[in-house]
Amino acid sequence: MTGPMVDALVDVMLPDGRRVDVTLRDGRISAIADHQQAVSTPAADRHVVYCGGALLLPAFVDGHCHLDKTFWGTPWRPHRASGSLRERIAHERELRARIGVPVTTRATALAEHMVSLGTGHVRSHVDIDPDVKLDGLHQLLEVREALRDKLSIQLVAFPQSGVVTAPGVPDLLDAALAAGADLIGGLDPAGFDGDVDGQLDVVFGLAERHGAGIDIHLHDGGDLGIRQLHAIAERTKTLGLSGKVTVSHAYCLGQVSDVSVDRTATALAGAGVSLMTNGPAGTMPPVLRLRDNGVRVFAGSDNIRDAWWSYGTGDMLERATIIGLEGGLMTDEELGYAASLVTDSAAAALGLADYGLAPGNRADLVVIAAANPAEAVAGHPERLLVVHDGRVVSRKTVRHADNSKAW
Repeated sequence: MTGPMVDALVDVMLPDGRRVDVTLRDGRISAIADHQQAVSTPAADRHVVYCGGALLLPAFVDGHCHLDKTFWGTPWRPHRASGSLRERIAHERELRARIGVPVTTRATALAEHMVSLGTGHVRSHVDIDPDVKLDGLHQLLEVREALRDKLSIQLVAFPQSGVVTAPGVPDLLDAALAAGADLIGGLDPAGFDGDVDGQLDVVFGLAERHGAGIDIHLHDGGDLGIRQLHAIAERTKTLGLSGKVTVSHAYCLGQVSDVSVDRTATALAGAGVSLMTNGPAGTMPPVLRLRDNGVRVFAGSDNIRDAWWSYGTGDMLERATIIGLEGGLMTDEELGYAASLVTDSAAAALGLADYGLAPGNRADLVVIAAANPAEAVAGHPERLLVVHDGRVVSRKTVRHADNSKAW
């Protein structure tokens, strides 16, 4: 259930340090003006929120998660180590078959938690393989519809068991795009399928046929991964898909020389290929160097408490903190860049229209107990108010020492 429509946010701090009053109308930002110290009493039928100088940011964007995989809302399940990638996939399939809680229930529980932390937009991958077929997709389509007033969800048809080495998967991916998936995914064309051209032929061919975006998992390291990045960039540029292709993880960029990073970054930037990172220790791509070379980098949670990963909270400010720590981001400017990975940069990578703190844009907003984006990333403090399409979807009640409500 959502709350009332908001007519105004009074006395919020913009990322640039200005204290302003923000007027909303019909789910959009209608005006932003310098804060007026003397505020008249609002009409009884207007919903005005007094923010006391708290930070205002556009709603967070989780650019990569797996809502169908999570165990969120179920009893704790100990992690079981596995060997190869194929063995881990088999173990996950076995565990999910025994969990006894539908995807819709688990995904909804996690998505609702994300909303409470200020996330307004999510890109979730969903397994498409010979065993689950489109079952997970159909369940996440239900979740997307049920939560549409709180959260927008993009769905990626993800071939978890491979593309050319898994019988029938190309046809299943085709059917998934026809059924409502927004993008087509891929998985380690060399390391998993052993056929770079074969997998990319299917992925890019289906993207062209359906007018869909592409988001490819690439875990392959070193020069093997670098060669695949160049192959993806070349196809993207040749087919005119600038802005519609993402490579997720790209660990290889955290394992090669600066010369190789710069050369690859030039190819990616020239083709308009974006990169997603969740801040993995030891293999995170050098985000500042990529930025300086013109590559759009953004952030995602990746796995959240599932068979792959015991950790994860769904908090995108915490994710920005993790990336900042791993990347050595220390100055306010660098921490501001970390904040952009979960806001503006992620929104651009996902192709979100009318996003951001400007008149005319959607009123998807989060009010945070911080003075600026650097403090928000450094401490990921409380989210005081979350607004989606102009309507309250989460609100924190804070009381003063005299027990009077501040929110």
